[in-house]
Amino acid sequence: MAEILEINDLKNLARRRVPTMFFDYADSGAWTESTYRANEQDFSKIKFRQRVLVDMTNRSLESTMIGQKVSMPVALAPTGSAGMQHADGEILAAQAAEEFGVPFTLSTMSICSIEDVAENTKKPFWFQLYVMRDKDFVINLIDRAKAAKCSALVLTLDLQILAQRHKDIRNGLSAPPKMTPKNIIDMAIRPRWCLGMLGTQRRTFRNIVGHAKSVGDLASLASWTSEQFDPQLSWKDVEWIKERWGGKLILKGILDKEDAIMAAKTGADAIIVSNHGGRQLDGAPSSISALPEIVEAVGDKIEVHMDGGIRSGQDVLKALCLGAKGTYIGRPFLYGLGAMGKQGVTKALEIIRKEADVTLALCGKRTIADVGPDMLYR
Repeated sequence: MAEILEINDLKNLARRRVPTMFFDYADSGAWTESTYRANEQDFSKIKFRQRVLVDMTNRSLESTMIGQKVSMPVALAPTGSAGMQHADGEILAAQAAEEFGVPFTLSTMSICSIEDVAENTKKPFWFQLYVMRDKDFVINLIDRAKAAKCSALVLTLDLQILAQRHKDIRNGLSAPPKMTPKNIIDMAIRPRWCLGMLGTQRRTFRNIVGHAKSVGDLASLASWTSEQFDPQLSWKDVEWIKERWGGKLILKGILDKEDAIMAAKTGADAIIVSNHGGRQLDGAPSSISALPEIVEAVGDKIEVHMDGGIRSGQDVLKALCLGAKGTYIGRPFLYGLGAMGKQGVTKALEIIRKEADVTLALCGKRTIADVGPDMLYR
């Protein structure tokens, strides 16, 4: 196996080890995927100022996100079906994040349940909430997250209606997956993945099956999910969710300054500038290009985080230079998970930390508190 030196190495290895339908699910965008591509490409347009003859000793990437100490300002983003990249994927990713000292965010659409992750970790993790039409189910999800002692609730705002991802349709991705001859062969040639899945009972959406009304198996889940995302979600819903939750609240999916100003008025603790990884509105701006205007619009009224397109430690620092106080990685940790399980998630975090640390030094800075727009070449 070639040496793993960058996130792209993990991506290439995951592509070989994960069945195509599940790899493509993680690695796809909506429609033409123009926004998905822009998320990565727009980082490359931002350049650093190289500085010399400054003291580079005693560097640290330690920081805080919503008051929580982190070893670097990077959290694992909520990603659906992580447990299909690798058996028990959400548990393994949460464990890796915990040991590394960064937050892990569990998706509503995870394979491992809130309880599964809580039982297999020692420290609180974050939980991401989708608001469904069935409000009793939503209330139950919030209460389950509270019972599991989750330390933040991440409310996703940009999935009231589901955009189309062409790869998923072409691959026959569904719940349960379509067992076409092509897909059966594709799984069979990946024995490592198959053995892992045979060795676990966690092969369905365990936050939903057995908890939502009339959803007792994968067959009933498919029809339930297609009907449940709530197109009537509004700012009023943020109010009752915040009250029900009672803890740290992060609003994910802000891409416009007017929405950012509205979000700052809700009393939430942070917003995430995000276009859902390019998986919703194709043709929307990249997250990194939308970030500066949003930071300027909200000032210090609310903490601003960012996700979308981060593939390196340099990308993390660029986001921080433009005003973000925290960043999220989704696909990079999924590549690591698919490639090497828990070890791969740790490797992804190590790669990002090393890249950020070296870049910090070569820009003449020593701490995250020193990072600002003066680090960028204009």
